[in-house]
Amino acid sequence: MSGETTGAVRVVLRPEGVLVLIAACVAYSKFGLGRGTFALWFLAPDLSFFGFLAGPKVGSIAYNSAHSYSGASCCISAGLLVSAPILLSAGMIWCAHIGFDRALGYGLKYGTGFGFTHLGRKGKKTAVSPSQQGELQP
Repeated sequence: MSGETTGAVRVVLRPEGVLVLIAACVAYSKFGLGRGTFALWFLAPDLSFFGFLAGPKVGSIAYNSAHSYSGASCCISAGLLVSAPILLSAGMIWCAHIGFDRALGYGLKYGTGFGFTHLGRKGKKTAVSPSQQGELQP
């Protein structure tokens, strides 16, 4: 097994990303801090790409940490619990970004390199497969 999602599950994941993107944008328009803030911070999770400068394993950990719904959900929950609009907005922007990436087919990364994701390979094809390196990094 290559470690990538296939079949009907893969077909569902990209539209699911679109729906998360739309839901996060609609929620942000109701509760957020304005379009400028959204535009400024929308690509912030992609700063995790710099982790790949330290190698594919560190890069995949950094990328997966910034592209998991766990952190975004914690921000939204904390924002609601303590009535902090900035946390709520950050969580919604973060969810929108992850949904956008998933809709484009960018999934969580394997430690073998940026192109190996749970949604399939991106970029140039290489000889190493994720199954040779183990499981997804957190």
